[in-house]
This record gives sequence, structure tokens and C-alpha cells, in this order.
Amino acid sequence: MFDHQDLFASFDDLGSLKQKLVRLHQILQAEMPFIARLAIALYDPKTEQLATYLHSSGADNPLPHYQASLEQAPSLQEILRQGKPRVVNNMITFANGEHEHTLRIEQAGYAASYTRPMYYHGLFFGFQFFNSFETDVFTESCLHKLDIYGQIVTLMVINDLSVIGMLNAAVKTTQDIAHFRDPETGNHLDRMSRYARLIASALADKYQLDDMFINRVFMFSPLHDIGKIAIPDNVLLKAGPLSEDEFDVMKLHTVKGREMIDDLINNFELNDIKDICILRNIAEFHHEKVNGSGYPSGLKGTDIPLEARIVAVADVFDALTSKRTYKDAWSNEAAFTLLRQLAGEQFDQDCVDALIQDEAEIKEIQFKFQEDFYS
Repeated sequence: MFDHQDLFASFDDLGSLKQKLVRLHQILQAEMPFIARLAIALYDPKTEQLATYLHSSGADNPLPHYQASLEQAPSLQEILRQGKPRVVNNMITFANGEHEHTLRIEQAGYAASYTRPMYYHGLFFGFQFFNSFETDVFTESCLHKLDIYGQIVTLMVINDLSVIGMLNAAVKTTQDIAHFRDPETGNHLDRMSRYARLIASALADKYQLDDMFINRVFMFSPLHDIGKIAIPDNVLLKAGPLSEDEFDVMKLHTVKGREMIDDLINNFELNDIKDICILRNIAEFHHEKVNGSGYPSGLKGTDIPLEARIVAVADVFDALTSKRTYKDAWSNEAAFTLLRQLAGEQFDQDCVDALIQDEAEIKEIQFKFQEDFYS
């Protein structure tokens, strides 16, 4: 009567979405051993960029930390235009393809693929890919089964992103209230979060960062100053320089931010979020300096969590290159010069180098998220 083993029984014991995807792949391979890889790419509608997010193929990853514009991938655009999944039973179909994604998949030896768009409430949010080293494996019978597994993958990703989205919505509501008291613009947050993603992506190989870490830094970095809502108006909105006592009050926004995030996590029962420590570290430690002169804890060097070191550089760079009521915008080169001078003292050298090396991407971000008249 109780001989049947539920294949998905262990899912609740698996902590991360990555572990669940790997387990799902194992279950799938028991029935279809030719499936060599499952992968997820997420879509950023604000920049129309696709970025790799998760895969189940272990060390065999042809697209680590990959990001590209959707408009540069006409074959993927066609999937959206058709509104249907795409079956490629022999990758020779794309033998003359020039897109980097196609070239990397071909070089890895994959011979066939099945690509499914993912939607939530009718809105496209990414692709899932099933790859095989064998040709002509995606039969109608196989595809019917893969559609079931694909829907499970979609629901898993939606659940993961929804939990993060719930936390972000809760914090953003608080942040929107704070925005009425703190004059920083929404475009500042759009830019600095993408600078943070740029830095994290550039450091991925050296620090062995996976795509989920990069995505978490991108999603959590706009919440770095949430603690400012707890700072009194006479300090937060003061037009002139702060006194020593006032600056001591201002510095409390890091600790207050950590406390607020902990309260939100507990109140919304979000303690199971994977890598939630990234958010806590960003809020609490983004004003630490590598020489130990920062706050709130006076941490030094690599004792400062990497995500906080990344956000520190991204935040200051955007502050320097943005126009404010009390200053004109600096040029990128002037900001680079200052960051180079402060690298190794206030800011992490690797993070500074990672940002500066990609001025073309910086300019693209600045173009897409310009301040408007109302900002």
C-alpha cells in the first residue's frame, strides 16, 4: 500500500532553487537520459536584456555570467512573436549563426534544444532551455512530457522570484515613503543597481560567483539606504554640512536599515529566502571602508562582505556622476580618477577596476536611465 516513492518528496528538504533544479534534472534524466542541461535566463524589461540565472549542468556551463540584449537574438525574438516554444532537433540549423549565445552552445557540443518562454500573468519574464548532445531526440512524445516538467520549472522560478518580489515590494513601499524625505531619484537606484550587477559580473570568475548571486546583488542593491527613513528630518534634509553629532545620527541609517529588513523578513515570514544575508550585508555594511575607517563596524578589507564592497563603489560612482541641487554632475573620467585614488583605501580595488573597465556599458546605463525634468 505504501510502496510508491514520491519522486518530488525530497524537494521540501532542498534549500535553494538551484538544488531543486538539479534534482528535477536528475528525475528527468531517469526517464530521458539524453537531456544534458536545463537552464534559465531572466528578462529585464527596463533594459530589454536577457541574463543567465540558473543551470543544472554542473561545471559544464557554456554561458557563465552571460547577458545580452533580446534584440540581438532574433531567433529568441521569433519565439515570442510566435508565442510558442521552439524545437531544434539538429543545431546544424544554426550553423551559420553569429550570435554569441548560439556560438557558445555549438562550441559546447550541444546538438539539439527545446526552448520555452516563461510567462507570469501574461507577461514574459524569461526562457528555459533543455539541451541535448544528441540529435533528433525531441519527439512529440518527449515534448509532451517536457512541457509538464517545463511548467514545474516555471512555477519554481515564479515562486522564488515572487518571494523576493514580496520582500522588495514591502521594502519599496517603505522606500517610497522615505523618498518623500530623501531627494534621491528612482533613476539613481536603477543606475546604481545595474552598476552593481556590472561589477559583480566582472568579478564572477575571480570570486567564483554564480549567476544567482549576481542577480541577488542587482535586486537587493536598491535597498541599501532603506534605513534613512529612520533618520530625523533635521539631519536627513539639512542643506549644509552636518555637525559631528548630526553625522553620528546619519550613520545610524546602516544599523536601522538592517533592523528594518529583519523586521520585514520576520513579519512577512520570508526567512527561507536563499541568500537573504546578501540583503542584510548590503544595508548594514555599504559604508564600510577597506582601511577600516568606515561605519558602522569599522570592518577592514575582505572582512567587509563582497556585496557591500560592490554596492559602495556603484553607489558613490552614481552619486558623483549625477546632478544634484548642491552640485553639478562629474564626468565619468573625473569620477574614475577619484575612484582610482581611493581604491585600496576607501574602496575595494577589484570593484573599482571592474567598474572602470567597462565604460561602454556604463554609458549605456546612463543613456537608458537619464534624469528627466521631474527628477
